[in-house]
Amino acid sequence: MVNFVICDDEIHMVEKISILLEKAFLKNDFDAKIVLKTTDYNEVVSFMSSNIVNVVILDIEFRGSNITGLDVANKIRKINKNCYLIFITSHFEYVMQAYKFKTFDYLIKNAITLETLTNTLNRLFDDISNTNVKFFRIDNRGTFIDLNDIQFIEKNGMRIIYHTSHKDYETYNSFKKIENKLPNNFVRCHKSFIANLKNIVNISFSDNTILFKNDSICYIGPKYKNSLMEMINNDAVVK
Repeated sequence: MVNFVICDDEIHMVEKISILLEKAFLKNDFDAKIVLKTTDYNEVVSFMSSNIVNVVILDIEFRGSNITGLDVANKIRKINKNCYLIFITSHFEYVMQAYKFKTFDYLIKNAITLETLTNTLNRLFDDISNTNVKFFRIDNRGTFIDLNDIQFIEKNGMRIIYHTSHKDYETYNSFKKIENKLPNNFVRCHKSFIANLKNIVNISFSDNTILFKNDSICYIGPKYKNSLMEMINNDAVVK
C-alpha cells in the first residue's frame, strides 16, 4: 500500500486532487490510499512524525503565510528522507529551488486533470517498482509494500502472508524466491517465518518467540536459532 498526503491552502484544490487521485487509483488498479488531506501544513508535519507516508502532494505557495511549500518540504525531509514530493504550483520561479528537496514532479494548478495526474502516477509507480530498497512488489497486479512497514513474512501452506504494521497481505509465491529478493535486514528465523530485524522489539530464546513493534509475534525454529543470533549485533533486544 502506497500512502498519499495532500496539502494545499485552498480546500477546493485539496478536494479536486483527492477526487482525481481516487479515480486514478481505481481506474489503474493502483494499490494506494489517501491517508491525509488538509489545508494546514503543520498537520502534515505532525502526521508524518508518527505515520507512514510515501507520497506528499504539496502546495508550493501558502497565501497569507510567510511559510512556503519549500519550507514545509525542508521539515518533511528531516522526518522522512525517502518519501516522494510532488509540488502543486502556478509559480515557475520556485521550480529550480525545489529540486534540492528531491522533487519527483510538479502539478500546474490550472492544468490538473485526470490524464495529467495519471501520467504522473504511472511514472511514480514505475519508479517504485524499480526501487527495491524502499518498496517490495508482492504480486503481478502492482501491489507494493513499504519494506519498513513489514514486521514479518509468513508461509502458510501455499499462501504467503506479509504482516505489516496496519494490515496483512496474502499472495501465492515461492518463499525461497521472496527471501532472495529481500534486503539483509530480513532474516529467516523459522521454516515458515522471515523477520524484519528493524522492527523487532524483543527476542525471547526461552520460548523461541520474536515480538515486533505492532505487538505481533512470530517463532524461531531450532535450525535457524544460531544464524539469527549471529545477526543480532548486541543484546538490546534479547530477553
